Amino acid sequence: MKISVIGCGYLGAVHAAAMAHLGHSTVGVDVDPAKVEALTQGQAPFFEPGFPELLQESLGSGQLSFTLAPAPEELAQVDLHFIAVGTPQSEDGKAANLSYVEAALEMILQAIPEQRKAQASAQEPATVIVGKSTVPVGTASRLAARAAEEGALLLWNPEFLREGFAVADTLHPDRLVYGLPDDPLAARAGQAALDQVYAPLLAEGIERLTMNYPTAELVKVAANSFLATKISFINAMAELCEATGGNVTELAEAIGYDERIGSKFLRAGVGFGGGCLPKDIRAFMARAQELGVEDAVSFLRDVDAINQRRRDRVVSESLKALGGSAQGKRVAVLGAAFKPNSDDIRDSPALEVAARLAEAGARVQISDPQALAGVAARHPELVCCPDPYEALEGAQLVLLLTEWSDFLQLDPLRAASCVAQAQIIDGRNALDPAAWEAAGWSYAGLGR
Repeated sequence: MKISVIGCGYLGAVHAAAMAHLGHSTVGVDVDPAKVEALTQGQAPFFEPGFPELLQESLGSGQLSFTLAPAPEELAQVDLHFIAVGTPQSEDGKAANLSYVEAALEMILQAIPEQRKAQASAQEPATVIVGKSTVPVGTASRLAARAAEEGALLLWNPEFLREGFAVADTLHPDRLVYGLPDDPLAARAGQAALDQVYAPLLAEGIERLTMNYPTAELVKVAANSFLATKISFINAMAELCEATGGNVTELAEAIGYDERIGSKFLRAGVGFGGGCLPKDIRAFMARAQELGVEDAVSFLRDVDAINQRRRDRVVSESLKALGGSAQGKRVAVLGAAFKPNSDDIRDSPALEVAARLAEAGARVQISDPQALAGVAARHPELVCCPDPYEALEGAQLVLLLTEWSDFLQLDPLRAASCVAQAQIIDGRNALDPAAWEAAGWSYAGLGR
């Protein structure tokens, strides 16, 4: 098939390269000239394991290209368009900003030849458009009505990518969700189009789930809200452990044996961040309020609040360890990205804690294997150290806030020889307390 992918961020760039890998002639479209140039040269504009190899392979096959401003006649030749642009939180509130999605849709619709619009039917639409962006429930139905005015068919195919695993999650997903229109003929045409796109994946036996637009939209935000709830639940238990002398790590292990609960996402710490979970649960709450059913998701306010409190907790524990004041003190922060195997610093708990300590007067020396370029651009007040041992030099307090394997493999004895004061706060409960204490460190976990 001839495919376009509008928007080449984490989602779109990986999706475009994956579509080419599956054998489709694919063009990626983005408004950022630097990003388009980098992708065209086979250079990933962000860190994602396995993506550079997939990108170069797809470019080398001749099946993949990128463009800044596709000509209408070029878009008119495309069989199926994916919309993979961002839906950031709006500046005036928590609701999602849908302007990029709407602009992408209009660009596609305006490129459809008039003759094809006139001949369009439910069974043979003028073009097929597939939304992948995370949007508030009800968006797809509204956009589908606009698309139908031009003879186009809109489908919704939410993504479930995990940063750090995006390539595997695209080429080997655990399920494919199709949001289809209510009209049976249009739904059949839409399913057939997506089946053609994903034929190699369906041949592997990957589950295909068909549903209406609102259900497909809710799958993504419901999944993210559930994960956020599970993380905040164990962090709430960490607060209770801190108040009672319990050990949240042992508590999580014990309840994780219950197959109804499971052990995943039960590691207490400084909380979640990134470009999805925080934004999506806030947008979900905003949409529920618009629909008049805010009480149905009111618990998400507590989920969000617990998550923010964990950052406050790390800051307060840091100030206590520094004798009540950060002024003039050296603090080493290990981690800037919101999670390991990513360079994404959006809403990163690690970076927020580092910035708050710097604002309180500390000299913050921060290390991260991939995210320092972004840190330097946004937080010039932080001292960026590519080598973690360099970040430790002269520190009176060390914070582990992103559990990169580079940091988990640090030698506690060597680390102790670098610092002025051997005290560490393990904001991810990822280190071996006994090993660090044996090397002379004062160790503190969260909820331990």
